[in-house]
Order: sequence, then C-alpha cells, then structure tokens
Amino acid sequence: MTINAHYHQYDLPAGLDLGASIAIDTEAMGLNNIRDRLCVVQLSAGDGQVHIVHFPQKVYNKSPNLVKLLADKSKLKIFHFARFDVAILQYYFNLEIENLYCTKIVSRLSRTYTDQHSLKELCSEILGVKISKQQRTSDWGAEKLTREQLEYASHDVLYLHKLKEHLDILLQREGRTQLAQRCFEFIPARAQLDILGWADDILSH
Repeated sequence: MTINAHYHQYDLPAGLDLGASIAIDTEAMGLNNIRDRLCVVQLSAGDGQVHIVHFPQKVYNKSPNLVKLLADKSKLKIFHFARFDVAILQYYFNLEIENLYCTKIVSRLSRTYTDQHSLKELCSEILGVKISKQQRTSDWGAEKLTREQLEYASHDVLYLHKLKEHLDILLQREGRTQLAQRCFEFIPARAQLDILGWADDILSH
C-alpha cells in the first residue's frame, strides 16, 4: 500500500473528512497513560492517507478539530488494543470515546488457535504484510519526528480497516459478534478504571 503521510502539530485541519470509520492509534512516552505523556495521534480512513498529529509539547487545549472527531458518536473508531489508546485520549482530552472497535479483542475472540495477537502478527498472517516495530520504543517526545517514526506511526493505522474486514468474517463464523460488541461498549469504562488506578481485573476475587 502506498503511504501518503500528512504531518500536523496539535490539531487536524478544519473541515477534514475522514469518512464514517477511522483507524486511530497513539504514541506516548511510555505505557503509563498518566505519567507518560501523549505525543502523537495518527488517523486514517484506510485509503493510504495518514494524518499524524504531533504534540511536541504537553499542550492539549489546541485540538478542537481532533477532539470533535474523537467525540463524534456517529464515527466508528478502529483501534488495535483500544484499552490503552482510549484511556490516554480520554485522559488528555477529557472526553469519552464511544462507537469503537478493537482488532486485538476480535483477534482474541476469533483466533483462539493462537496466542499471537499483535498488530505485526495479524498483518503478517491475515494480510501477508510485514511491518516493523523497531521504532516502538523511540523518543516520541522529541521536538521533531524522524522519517522512520512517521513511517512507523503510519503503519499502525494503515491496515486496520482491512484487518477488520477479515476479522469480522472469523468473528461471525465463530458466533461471537455480539460478545465482541459488548466488549467494545465496556472499553471506555475499562479505560476510566485504568486512569483511576485499577490496572488489575476489577472482577477478580
């Protein structure tokens, strides 16, 4: 797939239309969504175009267009491991994200023959696409992003629409579509629990 990455600072351009379903991912300074600040939000309509919103400073009150899109209940937001992305977006932008889909959850529900559910594994097995995760631990808080970082960020959203198409077939075949939807509906609450400090399973004994 040809990549066309559009770089922005702090917000999306006004009037940008990404369609009814949007692949979304985030990059942060680490995996603690309170300690480790949000650095990048990348979005794609699944058409080879990627919009990368970079936050070189810890400033999150200059993003009205991005916030409006994230809060739009009519838009389907496609994530991989939505629990993390939804939590960090809800925390930094003070909003609740609804109408979402998580390829990792669907993979776990439908591909029970394996314990390999990473984006890299899904792209390889389902789409025959090899993606590199080398930049995952790079410095996303830098003032300027490298070409390699922009490429990595793009790959994290470029294939989510295609993966959804294939995974939905497996999900329906295994009779777990409604179960997946219930999981999706719980993610905003699960994300809020993470933000408040309940990282462990709150339903455990």
